Amino acid sequence: MTDLFKATKAMFHLPQGMIYLDGNSLGPLPRAASERVARMMQDEWGEMLITAWNRAGWMDQPARLGDRIGRLIGAPAGTVVLGDTLSIKVFQALAAALSLRSDRRVILSDSGNFPSDLYMAEGLAGLLGQDHVLKIAPPEDLGAAIDEDVAVLLVTEVDYRTGRRHDLDELTRRAHAAGALVIWDLAHSAGALPVDVTAGGADFAAGCTYKYLNAGPGGPAFIYVAPALADRVRPALSGWLGHEAPFAFDRDYRPGRGIERMRVGTPPVIQLAALEAALDVWDGVDMLALRARSLALTDQFIAGVEASCPELVLATPRDHARRGSQVSFRHAEGFAIMQALIAEGVIGDFRAPDVLRFGFTPLYIDAADVQGAIDILARVMRDRLWDRPEYRQRGKVT
Repeated sequence: MTDLFKATKAMFHLPQGMIYLDGNSLGPLPRAASERVARMMQDEWGEMLITAWNRAGWMDQPARLGDRIGRLIGAPAGTVVLGDTLSIKVFQALAAALSLRSDRRVILSDSGNFPSDLYMAEGLAGLLGQDHVLKIAPPEDLGAAIDEDVAVLLVTEVDYRTGRRHDLDELTRRAHAAGALVIWDLAHSAGALPVDVTAGGADFAAGCTYKYLNAGPGGPAFIYVAPALADRVRPALSGWLGHEAPFAFDRDYRPGRGIERMRVGTPPVIQLAALEAALDVWDGVDMLALRARSLALTDQFIAGVEASCPELVLATPRDHARRGSQVSFRHAEGFAIMQALIAEGVIGDFRAPDVLRFGFTPLYIDAADVQGAIDILARVMRDRLWDRPEYRQRGKVT
């Protein structure tokens, strides 16, 4: 597998002199994506114009690429579709699940979940009224908080700040035993570690494509619906492309078959072209081998940073089963430290209030990169390179 990951690394544009440890926020550019997007724009949009919806298969892209993502998350063909943003897909899944559990009023999630998921749940509960409520538990107490009042459990497998990993299979078993449905947010899982929505019994799942799947900024999100539920749910966002016959232009909405009903609006064709090229990188990648390499790289980083930077406090679980594919450390001057590190050519990111966050993607990160990052971080800390006014200036994105 060493040769495989050497080959996949060559498939990315990685700026010379940079060690990129932020693929858990935005994946780097696959080399083939530029050519694929240019071909789409010139040969398809440019030459075919509107006929490309049929001739170039634009209308089928969301389902066709959905099946390719399905391979990475254990979903059977015809159960994943692409489009819109992750927040929209979470809203769709929540609304659909609540409609199937109309006798219950509680959405359960945890305080480590990504805020946008919680915002969408809170907004939907307020919109529905009728005593719907979002209940939030500490991550470690999430399983114990599942009871027979819960309609839907909304859980992100890997905590975006710390890299702590939930046991989704166990939480799903508990939720189903209590009569609740479960939505898996795979934003920090898809492409980062083995996922099996079928074996795990997920009712719904959603995720983004611009992190570990490398579709580029604004890459479309995906949604999965379990086959047993796909023809039962009625979409709250009943967009025209989720209609059974969009070009019949019926006055009344009739949901499409299966996962097609979870489509909303026009596919983002340019972005889907970039995603198509990005997914080519995954051909032949074994997710178990990827996971083994990820754990080796994160173990290496943890050991090296703790040995050379004792001021930094590990925020990520040491236990492999409880760790995603990122490592986070805490420090009161975390923001300034990260800016100094970026200036020295190691790209990670910062999450408030004090988290330095580093993503490890074996497709393009190797042991030499990890050692280089350790050495530079050690120098930043030893020489207090972070202690400069310009490194405390915050932009809109941290």
